[in-house]
Amino acid sequence: MSNFALNSLLLNPLFGDETMQRIFSDAHFLTQMVQMERALAQVQGTLGVIPAEAAAAINSALPAFVPDWPQLQAGIERAGVPVPELVRQLRQHVGGEAATYVHWGATTQDVMDTAVILQIRQALTELENVLQQTITQLAALADRQRHTLMVGRTHSQQALPITFGYKVACWLAPLLRHRQRLQELKPRLLVLQFGGAVGTLAALGERGTAVQQALAASLGLQVPPIPWHTQRDNLAECAGWLALLCGSLAKMAQDIILLAQSEVGELRETADAARGGSSTMPQKSNPIISEGIIALARANASLLAAMHQAQIQEHERGTHGWQLEWLTLPTMFVYTAAALRKSHFLSHHLVVDEDKMRQNVAASNGLMLAEPISLALSQQLGRDAAKALVKEACQAAAAQNRHLVEVVREKTSVSLDWEKIGSEANYLGVVQAFIDRIVEGSVV
Repeated sequence: MSNFALNSLLLNPLFGDETMQRIFSDAHFLTQMVQMERALAQVQGTLGVIPAEAAAAINSALPAFVPDWPQLQAGIERAGVPVPELVRQLRQHVGGEAATYVHWGATTQDVMDTAVILQIRQALTELENVLQQTITQLAALADRQRHTLMVGRTHSQQALPITFGYKVACWLAPLLRHRQRLQELKPRLLVLQFGGAVGTLAALGERGTAVQQALAASLGLQVPPIPWHTQRDNLAECAGWLALLCGSLAKMAQDIILLAQSEVGELRETADAARGGSSTMPQKSNPIISEGIIALARANASLLAAMHQAQIQEHERGTHGWQLEWLTLPTMFVYTAAALRKSHFLSHHLVVDEDKMRQNVAASNGLMLAEPISLALSQQLGRDAAKALVKEACQAAAAQNRHLVEVVREKTSVSLDWEKIGSEANYLGVVQAFIDRIVEGSVV
């Protein structure tokens, strides 16, 4: 087993995501930190905080900056953070008098936190796009399968009839809420970090808020009401959103695994027989995509605890909580992207065996009709007597392998529309209205 799944040539195809790993790569993180330093110099030059000539020199020099990675590694080992060595290299690259004004009035955490927020913004854009594609596909599947009769199960036992379209709508409903949550989260999360040593911007005097506002505008971020060096609730909320999304995807995956069991046989992940094959059993097609989604969701649920632990930080700048985020949040983004990518695949390729669904309904011998029969009989026999009669009939039907309606009719002379009551398709409540609500809500 690899020491780290995302670095493993074997495991990365299962649990990694190329786009997300690029966004949270060292090189891209460094690019965002340099972008922060460049934007800072630009706005400070415009506002007259640093000489305009120095700002122009920094602005023109930094796009061509090439980091010395071995020196960065040595620097982070000495300082515990990459920014001091990065700033040294940036100043060396800019050269001359302008070099003095690189990183003017900022602190290490300003640069790193803002770079992380820039990464998160890109990552959320990617996730949002795939989430919407998945929503669109599931909405189409729910609409297409709205009349496909199947067994509804509670406590893993056959309960009442539903349609497969209704089940898909139930998978889809939380994804619509997660889409809404993300829109509500973004204004709180995509916020500049710029406060200087203890968050007061004292090094910039009275110009601090002006620089802060201009820098936020330059980077396309929100202005914080106060620097948030040791206020990490928004990052924890972001991690919570990632875990919530994965959990909802895993609920769908768990249902698919159960419905793909040989004894049930109502779904297959894909028509591709080569997927999920066994090394020794040719007949098998294991639900490996759904298995991966659940593993990723459980991993993210575990990592979420670390993000909540990271909120506990000291005074105006913390000690260890910040580093805990470095170990946790990028991985959560990668795992979420992988789970979402797998779910998007399922939304396209899921194979629905409608005949098997109908067969499983028929195999119940009408036992799922116990509730409507009991309700109908209670109008004439009373609730308790009707329930007792139907319960006795259920036991007999199961023991004798007979249809429930047949057994009930032997036990009572009550006249009912037995043909109507005897059809599971007539006891679906308002599933069509619920499907309509979800399908309509999926459209943006």
